[in-house]
Amino acid sequence: MALFDYKAYSPDGKSQRGTVEAENQKAARQKLKKQGLSVYEIHEKASVRGEQASSVPFVGNRVSGKDVALMTRQLASLVKANIPLVEALTALVEQVERPALKVVLAQVRQDVNEGISLAKSMLKHPKVFDTIFVNMIEAGESSGTLGLILLRLADLKEAQMRLRSKVISGMTYPALMMGVALILMLAIFTFVIPKLTKVFESMNKPMPPTTKFLIMVSDTLVNYWYLFAIAAFLIVTMFTKYITSKAGKPKWDAFRLKVPVIGPLIRLIAVTRFASTMATLLGSGVPILTAMSISKNLVGNTLIEQAVSNARENITEGQSIAEPLRRSGQFPPLVIHMIAIGEKTGELPDMLKNVAETYEEQVNTRIEGMTTLLEPVMIIGMGGMVGFIVFSIFVPLLDISNIG
Repeated sequence: MALFDYKAYSPDGKSQRGTVEAENQKAARQKLKKQGLSVYEIHEKASVRGEQASSVPFVGNRVSGKDVALMTRQLASLVKANIPLVEALTALVEQVERPALKVVLAQVRQDVNEGISLAKSMLKHPKVFDTIFVNMIEAGESSGTLGLILLRLADLKEAQMRLRSKVISGMTYPALMMGVALILMLAIFTFVIPKLTKVFESMNKPMPPTTKFLIMVSDTLVNYWYLFAIAAFLIVTMFTKYITSKAGKPKWDAFRLKVPVIGPLIRLIAVTRFASTMATLLGSGVPILTAMSISKNLVGNTLIEQAVSNARENITEGQSIAEPLRRSGQFPPLVIHMIAIGEKTGELPDMLKNVAETYEEQVNTRIEGMTTLLEPVMIIGMGGMVGFIVFSIFVPLLDISNIG
């Protein structure tokens, strides 16, 4: 089977384009002809069995988390309606708009049609279906609750996207403000101050210390900007290499957790990811050891990841989860308390779900608070820098002009 991009005229004479799946180009033309379309251009997109289908060379063709979440919810609806899996996948292939996802689903459908399980079929496409996705699908197939599992997967994907979107949107404005401030300062020091320096020199008058300092900074930037560029590149490269190294990453993660305001937010995000993932996996029938192995890789912090690993080792020895998490000091007392209650009552997935929902709200609240606070602080900071420059350059310039 292959996918073909086509351009055709509809019965009313309007031009339209789309994608059709068929054994070959001739079969594709016949299929479109039955739909009343007159094809004037058609070519093969990618063989659904080939390697090209899995590659996504262009950014615009990537499969996003939003695409996967929507597809998962649609598949859940079809499966819960007792539609055979192959037919459900066929409907998805025809319905999804993202070409890369369409090709991947066609491959998955082909494998399922040949007797391969859905989980193993999706395992061949790790860039689209991650470890959590595959493990939950496998649990749903083995337990006969695939429709329910797909709904939970869709909920999990959407929750992860909401959290990620909230963090990105909260950090975008401060980053934009800092970028604008940096560009503004560089423009002033590179273009404005050098011209005013010539004015001061032509007047041959004494300059205040602050003015001399700004002129010195401006001269340094103009004459040795390439040294600053090289130094910045080397610093960023070495710093990035260090914080991603085996020795540097734990130290960097520990430092981030101690930073005022930012540290508690990072911890909240990590706990939210852990709790939501664990709740979904355990509620879907994934074994607890497997669930913890998957969840620890999503927290985004080596210290919290180590705490989860220690808890997992305790479980293999027949002990509880809550105690090693408490000893680590990385999890808030409320989380430990709710996990302990969940273990005692046998309602751990529900307790973890409550933790995830509670902390997601806290993350939203803190990000909104930080954004609200940062706006006036950054405006005041920018105003202060501009005011200092005005005081140091333009005021002395006016004084000299008045004296003259």
